Amino acid sequence: MSSLTALARALAVRHEAAQPITTVRHTHVAQRPLVFIPLTLAGEANAPLAALAGDDPDRPRLLIVPQPRNRDQRFQFAAELGRLVVSYVDGFARHQEDVKGRRRFTDAPQLLVPNPGGVEFVRLFGRSTRLRRTYGEYAVKPVVPLLGKWLTFFAERAEHPGSALMLAMTSTLTQHWATGQSAVEDANLAAVLAWLDPQDDRSPFEAALDAEDPDIWPPAGPATDPAFDAGSLAPAIERYAKTDADSVARRAARERLESVLRGQLEPTWRLMWRAVSLLRTLPPGASVLERWADDRDAYTNFATYVQEPGSLPQARRDSAVAAAKRLNRLERAQAQYDAQRALDDPLVMAEFRLAGEAFAGEVVAAEADRLDATGPRRKLRPHVTVRTSDPLRLTVGAELRSPARRTQTARILTVSEVDGGLDVRLELTGGMGRALTPAPGSVPEFGERVTYSTVSAGFQPGGNFPAVEDTPWTHGGPPPPPEPTEEDAVEAWS
Repeated sequence: MSSLTALARALAVRHEAAQPITTVRHTHVAQRPLVFIPLTLAGEANAPLAALAGDDPDRPRLLIVPQPRNRDQRFQFAAELGRLVVSYVDGFARHQEDVKGRRRFTDAPQLLVPNPGGVEFVRLFGRSTRLRRTYGEYAVKPVVPLLGKWLTFFAERAEHPGSALMLAMTSTLTQHWATGQSAVEDANLAAVLAWLDPQDDRSPFEAALDAEDPDIWPPAGPATDPAFDAGSLAPAIERYAKTDADSVARRAARERLESVLRGQLEPTWRLMWRAVSLLRTLPPGASVLERWADDRDAYTNFATYVQEPGSLPQARRDSAVAAAKRLNRLERAQAQYDAQRALDDPLVMAEFRLAGEAFAGEVVAAEADRLDATGPRRKLRPHVTVRTSDPLRLTVGAELRSPARRTQTARILTVSEVDGGLDVRLELTGGMGRALTPAPGSVPEFGERVTYSTVSAGFQPGGNFPAVEDTPWTHGGPPPPPEPTEEDAVEAWS
């Protein structure tokens, strides 16, 4: 937890209201996201029990597994879920645009789950379905492994910093607001919204107490409440199991089970759409569209791949080289995401100011037309002096950038103490046009409030890695070519 977030939590308690920790929204919110709320059976690893899903707040679709330990029913659930998810993701693969000589879909799907547990369910369920056979013993419907590929794709993108293809709602909300409760309580979607969007003029403390009552706000999954399991779920499942020979009784038992499960899921369904509306009240940051374009690239590439005949599912485990490349991509994406958030948002930049890696102040002197004549030809090199009261740990010669002028580089020339702070003299390069006179607005003017930092969202080259066939013996040597086997689909929970 950062210092400013800790302060915001304290202020939330004092003022009995959630405090914003960003000024803009740092993630994309789709016009038509797919909300997915899964439930699993207690005591069974990743055994699906039910799910409420859909892209229309008024038309959720309930999927259930009447007997979660029944393998056939579980894969029937997977087939029904697969038809829903695949139909949704295919709906975005219609309209394309040209981008630098290549084609890209103009939009992409977005999967929303209540919490990180939902992300983990998607990852494990994708792993247990993408490697299934559509022929031979225990064959599944073709849509099941296709669902597994897409769920794995979404789960992998959820790990990618800044990606919005799959979001856990509790994490997304608490990245933008600070509540007056603990991080553990922030994992409860109802408790988070009790602070962010309290209803009926109640205090967040009162509303958060209701969030702890599973009879008012059932858990958002994938785990269920033990009291619900014992008092309602187990009798409903047992009743269904005893109606094997009576179709009328079975239908009635299924309807009863659906009613019980719907009662657990619908409150979370309402919370999810309230959260979506709340996020939409924030204006998007300047870099959000750029990151969503990267998501659309990823979606386009994967949608094209899965449509190719004979396309293989994602490997059960990455090879040494693939794992190293993936880790390198994630590290570079994290650094770029952190930089973009800071450049987009003064509240995020404030953390860098506290650390002495950035400063803000007022321009007290400006030589906008200064020319450097020391070389073979004259160059435009304006000088500006910024007076700041921020703690500064940057030294002479450090290269900085301003969120207001991202294509311009500033180099520290001198730092001198004055009453009430420091005067930092900077030399500016770039972002002023090609002439020896700067373009209007390209140089900070006297009295302007500016911010400079070491933060840069520029391109970072990837690491150098050997080809897969050159994997060193210390990492297992070259892996065999990918050839799916019957053992690939065997999981402890399946």
